[in-house]
Amino acid sequence: VQLQASGGGLVQPGGSLRLSCAASGFGLNSYAMGWFRQTPGKEREFAAATGWNSGSTNYADSVKGRFTISRDNAKNTVYLQMNSLKPVDTAVYYCAADFLGTGSVSAHDYEFWGQGTLVTVSS
Repeated sequence: VQLQASGGGLVQPGGSLRLSCAASGFGLNSYAMGWFRQTPGKEREFAAATGWNSGSTNYADSVKGRFTISRDNAKNTVYLQMNSLKPVDTAVYYCAADFLGTGSVSAHDYEFWGQGTLVTVSS
């Protein structure tokens, strides 16, 4: 069972990035998927999530209107489209899976985690 996050990098303020999280060893169609982020010295912070049946999405206030979470169950992949990026969005981004979850904001509810991908927003 593995989640592989990718797509991070260096982007200028106002720019966009799309993160991907590919699952292997299990199907994502029965899992809520979440994206969390973490900066040094701080706890992991919720960013976005989608329920297992894709009928619900949940966003942190800090990213609402700028980030969009989506999933492609056929490709066993979840995405995080990030637009209008700001320097405060700089962090390591982690994807996570929660069996039959509804898109919780709590990291403790997620059973599986990817390794993280670094997003740096800087001019």
